[in-house]
Amino acid sequence: MVPGLSKQLDAEISEARDVVARQFEKIEILHTHSVIRRKVQWYFGPTPTDLHWPAVRGFLLSEKNWPKDDIDGIDAASNEIVSLLENPADPARPQFSCRGLVVGYVQSGKTANMTAVIAKALDSGYDTVIILAGLTNKLRMQTQDRLFKDLVVRNPTNWQVLTSNEMDRDFRAPPQGGFLSHSDKAQLAVIKKNVSPLRELKLAIERTLPAVLERLRILVIDDECDQASVNAARGELDMTAINQRIREILSILPAVTYVGYTATPFANVLTNPYRADGQSLDDLYPRDFITALPKPERYFGTEKLFGRTPADPENLRPEEEGLDMVRNVPSEDEALLQPASRRERDGFQPRVTPSLESAILYFLSCCAARCARGDFEQHMSMLVHTSAYVTAHERVAALIQGWVDVNRANLVERNSPLGQRIAEIWNDESSRLPSDITDAPRVSIDELFNHIPAVLTRLEFPVENGASEDRIDYSGPPRTYIVVGGSILARGLTLEGLMVSYFLRTANQYDTLLQMGRWFGYRPRYEDLPRIWMPSELKLRFRALATIEQEIRDDIDQYRLRDLTPMDIAVRIRAIPGMAITAANKMRAARQSAVSYWGTHRQTFRFAHGDRALLERNWAAGAELVSRAEALGLRDTEAVDRKLWLGVPKSSIRRFLESYRTERTHTDLLPNMLIPFLEGGDPRLESWNVGIVESGRGKLSEEEFGAAGVVKMVRRAKLKDNGAVADIKALMSKGDLLFDYNGAKVDGDWEQLKSIRNGIVGPIPLLLLYPIERQSIPEPPKPGRVAVREALDAAHDVLGIGLIFPGSVTEGGNFVSIELRPISAEEIAEIEAEEAAQAEAAGVR
Repeated sequence: MVPGLSKQLDAEISEARDVVARQFEKIEILHTHSVIRRKVQWYFGPTPTDLHWPAVRGFLLSEKNWPKDDIDGIDAASNEIVSLLENPADPARPQFSCRGLVVGYVQSGKTANMTAVIAKALDSGYDTVIILAGLTNKLRMQTQDRLFKDLVVRNPTNWQVLTSNEMDRDFRAPPQGGFLSHSDKAQLAVIKKNVSPLRELKLAIERTLPAVLERLRILVIDDECDQASVNAARGELDMTAINQRIREILSILPAVTYVGYTATPFANVLTNPYRADGQSLDDLYPRDFITALPKPERYFGTEKLFGRTPADPENLRPEEEGLDMVRNVPSEDEALLQPASRRERDGFQPRVTPSLESAILYFLSCCAARCARGDFEQHMSMLVHTSAYVTAHERVAALIQGWVDVNRANLVERNSPLGQRIAEIWNDESSRLPSDITDAPRVSIDELFNHIPAVLTRLEFPVENGASEDRIDYSGPPRTYIVVGGSILARGLTLEGLMVSYFLRTANQYDTLLQMGRWFGYRPRYEDLPRIWMPSELKLRFRALATIEQEIRDDIDQYRLRDLTPMDIAVRIRAIPGMAITAANKMRAARQSAVSYWGTHRQTFRFAHGDRALLERNWAAGAELVSRAEALGLRDTEAVDRKLWLGVPKSSIRRFLESYRTERTHTDLLPNMLIPFLEGGDPRLESWNVGIVESGRGKLSEEEFGAAGVVKMVRRAKLKDNGAVADIKALMSKGDLLFDYNGAKVDGDWEQLKSIRNGIVGPIPLLLLYPIERQSIPEPPKPGRVAVREALDAAHDVLGIGLIFPGSVTEGGNFVSIELRPISAEEIAEIEAEEAAQAEAAGVR
């Protein structure tokens, strides 16, 4: 009846058969983000017959409305991690023990990756999942609720949930028999990382029938595994109670894979990977794999705030600059909001400062703007973190609430002084970011004032610390919060709809400081609104930590390319003066840093631009070096278009480096690091090339630069900061790496150009001197972009330096060590102990 239908159906059936066959194909999973211990590949990705992952994927796509490319990213990353777990169905290995570490970013969606890994592990043969989640009931409940909604509800008849969905119900072992006996269902337990629940978990495992226990394939996921899980006992043979409980639990499970998740792996990678003599339990070092998750495209993290190192500082691209989202809190405001010492805390009364007032007014504007955009039914939050002391939290919260109450009438009146201030702040902030940062519509002043009354009606002022009872709760209707908090806000707890952070409290440890950055995450439909108020010194620390974070990931990538295993590597962590990497008692296995400069380039990009005496000293040091090289007859006469001296002796380079003063955060350029490396005896460092980098259109220097005379200075505007240190972000351009090469221009990335120089110029180090115009007014921004830089405005013309070392970063050779003297973590420990004690006294957890 229908000619040709049979052939058409045959073709469609054949095509469908091919599609299904491709879905069942075994596809090799590339370990593009992991350092691994090689094993036989057993996992080849999800299949259409799987139960858990397809349900989770459909939920994210249809109910949560996640973008498809975000879900595809989670799919690919979780495939890689699952392929590194132990094969639960391998008959040759009925018993196994596997250890891994997953490194993400703060507030970057680690829980989503964790959920995908759990789903795929269950689809592949694991049947029991134990989550170690947080130190408080609230953090445990947050994880339990998320996994219940994302996993259990999708297939409720296929789950046995072993822990309560109630806030204050810790895990307890059943009074009779073990609990790990439902092998026909997927089992889930979300357990608070405290001694008592872990003791109960161990008891429940011990009560499980051996025959049942041997059949179970258990996945243990340790969320925020650098907190509490790492052994912080003082003696090498000692263990902290939580660390010991976790080790004991893993030791009695016949078939278990342990995976730690963290965004701050400093303590984990400093764990001793080998069992100490006399120790019967091995520690939690990730001996089988370390995976560094890729940064999601829509993630709002350190790179968006601070940008990344540019390839050419004179031709900056928008993505290299970072966004103008950080506002300065002057020192006089700090003094009015936090006590100067522990002795003053009880009698200290905070004040509403101009910067805090601006932050509050901007937050009210943001809430009104989101209402105007149709997001009235969404949670909205502001974080205020001025002090570590519990007594200060209540006073600051009461102060802010009182200020709002006193000014309610003025806040809703557009023509009042506060109303005019709101309009001024909104207009200013609306012009500080690129116009294409969000697809959400722009909001006018009139629209703001239409919605501010409703925002004020909903506004609440909870205190979130270990002792507070009036705390945040996002489980019900939409809330609008100005949250004042302590250390409990510094890890794990998510502030929904966070738009404004007012952040004073600093920390002396890398991991603590990074975890305090609750502003990282995703900001759908309000990408243009987040702002952070912090002191300039704290901003510098975050900027330096952003670089250190990337260095750790770069190290992991290098180890992967060299096919090393986690047991072969030693992750290097750069020191920042005045800060500790992590708590001192977590660093027993750490050693003095050994730094090799071979194959690297180093540069100064932070300057004490207001210190005229220092700037004059540095200028004189460079002028003396150039004059000495000229007097020795070392000028390269063939380099007619640039000032270059060849074969400058090491003694002259040393004199210069001893006289030149770098800003103290440039740890690797301090004389006590560089000079010992120079004197290490390697013949490649005996003779140097020295050049002056000038700009063809540059202004002439105010004074002569030694024998070079007046020089054409480069222009390097600084990022918008109000501190004593000017940050220009980058000094060197890629082309500068070949400054002493007389051939044609060569393209390539940084590493390629250094390799080219090694091959053409030879194993000769290069010192570049950059005379920087003291005014350095920035170029106007391109259309659609806003200025994130301002004039350098230095007290004197500035001299920056760049060093290019020959060789390869993978070679051995001479190393130089410097003793790290980290500041004690006792203050942080005392504060947290104080919060815990007050919480116990108040009967709150």
